[in-house]
Amino acid sequence: MFTSLLNVFFPKTCAGCSVLLKTNEKILCTTCRHEIPTTQHLLQRENEALQKFYGRIEVVYAASLFYFHKKGIVQNMIHQLKYKGREDIGLELAHWFNKELLHSSCFQTIDAVVEVPLHPRKQKERGYNQVSLFAKTISQILQKDYCPQFLVRTRYSNTQTKKTIWARNEMNKAVFVAQLDKQYYGKHILLVDDILTTGATLEACCRALLEIPDVKISILTMAIAE
Repeated sequence: MFTSLLNVFFPKTCAGCSVLLKTNEKILCTTCRHEIPTTQHLLQRENEALQKFYGRIEVVYAASLFYFHKKGIVQNMIHQLKYKGREDIGLELAHWFNKELLHSSCFQTIDAVVEVPLHPRKQKERGYNQVSLFAKTISQILQKDYCPQFLVRTRYSNTQTKKTIWARNEMNKAVFVAQLDKQYYGKHILLVDDILTTGATLEACCRALLEIPDVKISILTMAIAE
């Protein structure tokens, strides 16, 4: 009864196209669920996400769940997640790929899950890190350590969306610092973020994590920009 009243005054809408959701629909309407462009990376050892880092940084594996297109379903969905307080989207996205994550051989050796952090000032402004609930849920699915404080962003910066890859690389130099915890020496860390574009931010995070002796790194993002 209470839920029905909430839906009357605060109707749930599709994060992809804004139509009203039916009772049995979550996050996306049935049409958007069928049309959302998935990558199938979790079933592929070689893919576009991994290729982004060839010759730049050594990673064991990389994967993205969706393709990101301008004005598309995924862009709308991540906009809702990032700027409209829809943290539930991160939770649902992780659960949608529960089976693929558990059966992907590339994730069997993961020891800990780490998210790309926001600067404390940025997180205070936004109220949350849009990747946190997604990363935490991934760690629960894989039954691995979740380490939200493991990687620290030391420099505040504005959005990098419209910056060139050179500008992004310059901004990301020495921006991230990893906690050199001995229990993670030689471990395999899964680094999680929302969108893989140029890969500059993820590369900077990896370089910080590689200060940990004998560490191995894999990457998982919600989406990859084509």
